[in-house]
Amino acid sequence: MKQFFNAFIKGDLLTRLSFFILGLSNIFRGQIIKGLLFLSTEIAYLYYMFSYGFSAIGKLRNLGTVKQGWVYDENRGIDVLQPGDNSMLILLYGVFAIFITIAFLMILKSSATQAFELEKEIRRGKKPLSFYKEIAQYTDSKLHRTLLFLPVIGVVVLTVLPLVFMILIAFTNFDRDHQPPGNLFTWVGLENFKAMLSSGSTLGKTFFPVLGWTLVWATLATSLNYILGMLLAMLINKKGIRIKGFYRTIFILSIAIPQFVSLLVMRNILDDDGPLNVLLQKAGFVTEYVPFLTDTTLARITVIIINLWIGIPYTMLITTGILMNIPEDLYESARIDGATPVTQYFRITLPYVFFVTAPYLITQFIGNINNFNIIYFLTRGGPATLDYYQAGKTDLLVTWLYKLTVGSKDYSYASTIGILVFVISAVFSLIAYRRTSSYKNEEEFG
Repeated sequence: MKQFFNAFIKGDLLTRLSFFILGLSNIFRGQIIKGLLFLSTEIAYLYYMFSYGFSAIGKLRNLGTVKQGWVYDENRGIDVLQPGDNSMLILLYGVFAIFITIAFLMILKSSATQAFELEKEIRRGKKPLSFYKEIAQYTDSKLHRTLLFLPVIGVVVLTVLPLVFMILIAFTNFDRDHQPPGNLFTWVGLENFKAMLSSGSTLGKTFFPVLGWTLVWATLATSLNYILGMLLAMLINKKGIRIKGFYRTIFILSIAIPQFVSLLVMRNILDDDGPLNVLLQKAGFVTEYVPFLTDTTLARITVIIINLWIGIPYTMLITTGILMNIPEDLYESARIDGATPVTQYFRITLPYVFFVTAPYLITQFIGNINNFNIIYFLTRGGPATLDYYQAGKTDLLVTWLYKLTVGSKDYSYASTIGILVFVISAVFSLIAYRRTSSYKNEEEFG
């Protein structure tokens, strides 16, 4: 940015005019094609903004005023359908216009700084590069920019723009009662966040219990998978264990099978009238079915256990290679000093593995906060309860968000939850990662 302002302050008249007429300096200093491309970009931007862009941004103020409906046409003597505004399209087009403006400002900055650099080259007596030579640079010294151009555009258009659109939905009243074009939605500021974070509101009485269960689930699912997966890897790697490859293959089968298939099969097995309950009753172990998925406590325990079956093999694979690289001398020294296997685990194995896998552990924790598959395919968030708004006793924030979107069409509340989940995940990730030894002492462990 400093270079941008220096170009205007220290540049000559042509350079300064290039701030207002893009490419002017390039055209008059021999880089005609490049200058015309800059000028064409400015003309296209101005045409778009005056034709559509300024109107789209202006409509963001109230997201539309005309509702779709039947009005009487005096000339024709009949009722005709008035098209009306579409708040969703107004918001989308407005966001798009803002992104186009940001892109143009970046091109303006590039044009101005390049005009100043061209001016300095002329002063030094150097001949400006031709257009074709500059293009050649983008297949040689600037190849990285060429390769990154399309991916960056794709990320902005397909990820960043929709993400900004969905974030803005959280500040509106877009729900089943405000469906455009028949019923417009508008800005409500922070009202959705106040309702979500208020312990006295219906949403607040749902959000905090669901958040609590989400954190408990993520903690147990992550820690148990990590510890048990590591212990399983240690057991298989132990000296004297034969056919280690066979044992690893058996556990890896749960990864090879698509997760949703495994979960749907387990849901049928654990159903109140499923095979497991039928076998238990016929064997005389129980007189009535066991509510694996319909009792709150049992359902929560069940999803944690099923998650172990699916998640432990991942940790086993990751920690196997690390365990094989721990120097055997450390264990021999510990045994000579009289350390028990438990002491060796907590003093040598766990610190060594944790140092390497701490970032993975943080990623798994965040992944479990947003673990949609396990909960939805097993319990669908149930058992249902009237105490919560559109949520069940095993719902995580992410599955509750899904129900609000697909079921009750409370899009603004769903977007609010999405933002809160992001804030929680981002804050935890940054704090946790900066406190790990992997971050603090990267070069000191060994």
